[in-house]
Amino acid sequence: MITDIELKNKWFNFFESKGFKRIAGYSIIPENDPTVLFTTAGMHPLVPYLLGEPHPEGNKICDIQRCIRTTDIDEVGDASHLTSFEMLGNWFLGECDKEKMIEYSYEFLTSPKYLGIPKERLATTVFAGDETAPKDDVAFNAWKKCGIKDVFYLDKSHNWWALGGGVGPCGPDSEMFFDTGKEKCGKDCSPACDCGKYIEIWNDVFMQFVVEKEGDKVKKLAKPNIDTGMGLERTVMILNGSKTIYDCGILKQVIDFINDKAKVKYQENESATRSYRIIADHLRSSMFILGDEKGVVPSNVGQGYILRRFIRRAVNCARNIGLDTKYFNNIIDMYVDRHGEDYADIKKNREFIKIELDKEVEKFSKALEEGHKEFEKVIFGIEKHKEFAKSKGEVVPNIISGKACFRLYDTFGFPFELTKELAKEKGYDVDEEGYKKAFEEHQEKSRTASAGTFKGGLADTSQESARLHTATHLLMAGLRKMFGSQVMQKGSNITPERLRLDFNVDHKLTQDEIKELEDFVNDAISKAIPVTYEEMSVDEARKSGAVGVFENKYGEVVKVYTIGNVSKEICGGPHAKNTSDLHHLKIVKEESSSAGIRRIKAVLD
Repeated sequence: MITDIELKNKWFNFFESKGFKRIAGYSIIPENDPTVLFTTAGMHPLVPYLLGEPHPEGNKICDIQRCIRTTDIDEVGDASHLTSFEMLGNWFLGECDKEKMIEYSYEFLTSPKYLGIPKERLATTVFAGDETAPKDDVAFNAWKKCGIKDVFYLDKSHNWWALGGGVGPCGPDSEMFFDTGKEKCGKDCSPACDCGKYIEIWNDVFMQFVVEKEGDKVKKLAKPNIDTGMGLERTVMILNGSKTIYDCGILKQVIDFINDKAKVKYQENESATRSYRIIADHLRSSMFILGDEKGVVPSNVGQGYILRRFIRRAVNCARNIGLDTKYFNNIIDMYVDRHGEDYADIKKNREFIKIELDKEVEKFSKALEEGHKEFEKVIFGIEKHKEFAKSKGEVVPNIISGKACFRLYDTFGFPFELTKELAKEKGYDVDEEGYKKAFEEHQEKSRTASAGTFKGGLADTSQESARLHTATHLLMAGLRKMFGSQVMQKGSNITPERLRLDFNVDHKLTQDEIKELEDFVNDAISKAIPVTYEEMSVDEARKSGAVGVFENKYGEVVKVYTIGNVSKEICGGPHAKNTSDLHHLKIVKEESSSAGIRRIKAVLD
């Protein structure tokens, strides 16, 4: 048997012995990818370095990153899907030695000192080649040299990696699979099948190419990289021979706790099993999001919308198995006790997590009552329509429209599963496809509204974006001078046309305060202050007075950008060379972003 803690230690011991520098994991709220609401892989925070910027810790690094993925949220409850997980990763930055990385991968997987998997139980895949890039014979031959018998060439849909939006670094990958020992499903059985014979455990991505703009063709990356990712929970499950991901570690402990408190027992029926697993997964995801240094809370857009959905699904599942939601805080404590040692912000925000969770649970309990009333109104409206249609010899089917179902969910927080359940009791069907379409449209709007960025909040590295990036530093300096040192940046989004800055101030800024802030920034601009940076240790940065969230975020060496005696912040850049390059700043909008968080939008004339 192996625990997740033991696997983490083996990971770091192995790669540190190979000269890789351990770095801390990043926030779960992305700054370097405009295509996702959450950090979905260990590479997302490292995009600037994958594009060529030197990393303070050198060109060989490794870490463990907490991640959130919602693409498979409807699959949560089965044996292997999670929305929150931890990803083991290592990187070669600015080099792409495939043979060396494959050699390392083979050693870590098969050496008795590390995972000790017999090579006969491993299968690997490599890129088959197409018009984008050639067949990856280098990776194929490297695996064969290691002694792997089953190496499969697969097409782009299986063995090509790119950022979600299609813009940025990309390239062929090589995936590693554990052979469960099941019989082949046919003569063409391979890791591309869904028959269950092969389970993926690791992925080596060879970032040799880049797409610079949407619609552009792939071209060679000036400084190629290697990025690898191994899912912690799934690997522990495989190594222990467990049937499900919920039979291991902290997830099993939480399932056992729920089983002790709920009226309906675990695995009593399929619905109960699914509810147990959703509660365990969604509360852990909620804990990661609420405990993050960025301070996301439940809302109707972006990350807050997904967080709200997690909590409300957990409440609904608790209702299904007769679990009192008062036990949610006990579960949160279990997760914080386990993960707080690895992620200091979670440990620090324990009480905040529980307070915000309680607020949303209480709000949803009231929403359920309102939702029931609205559901009855929907049914009443359909019945009235049916009566009118009948008088004209027409027939109206017993179906609730997708838009009506989504309105119940979006406006009143009424879960779609509950709408289906009540509809069935009254002899009605629901337009599930219509609901999915409405939900996807909302997700797209939400994703667009909170799009992340490639570089420290920037959509690109143009001169215009760099100028606006420098302006955000001046705005933060002004806000901290006006409202105190507790004011921190809670997110940013910068395009060549404008900047958007989120910060924690507990009231709507008055017109006088907005003018005072504008005047502060424009005064700094008028003084033509040079913008400089230097690299230093985290301790030196802290002692120098640099602004930054130091816990569990930075490596040992950081960049500190200084604007005279106005601003000093830890930041990855890029910036203007002088404040005079900014010309003049105008705040065009000030509004609420979420509870306790305000948002400024500004432009440079």
